[in-house]
Amino acid sequence: MSVEDSFEYVTVRIGDQLFGVEVKQIREVFSPQDVTSVPRAPGEIAGLLNLRGRIVTAVDARHRLGLPPREPDAPAMALGLEEGTELFGVLVDQVGEVMRLKPDTLEPTPAHLDPQWRALLKGVHRLEKDLLAVLDIRALIAWQAGLAA
Repeated sequence: MSVEDSFEYVTVRIGDQLFGVEVKQIREVFSPQDVTSVPRAPGEIAGLLNLRGRIVTAVDARHRLGLPPREPDAPAMALGLEEGTELFGVLVDQVGEVMRLKPDTLEPTPAHLDPQWRALLKGVHRLEKDLLAVLDIRALIAWQAGLAA
């Protein structure tokens, strides 16, 4: 299967759910260090961090999806993306592999899902032993950044 006739996703775990984020939307994957909380920031904002001299807004994907907070000592990873002049780090529980899937295996987001989740998903792929929910990472950060999803 060639790159032209497939979707490439970085797989991530948020809670117990497997998500895929299109590789082309991700600038980098990194381990967030020293996230500084921001007083009076919305709950979705985990804080700010310094990534090689640039200020990055850390967005908590668990909060955006309405999931319980991560344990204080639990490790996190971040998906770095740039939107205009702003840098974001979307905090996830784990980052897995890059997966290439055919476009014809992408199914619509189920209608019975919670509206909060439906607004953040592009669809679902059935895998051999799991479902891969395709996360719209731009929609996840658009709520506050004033970006079009």
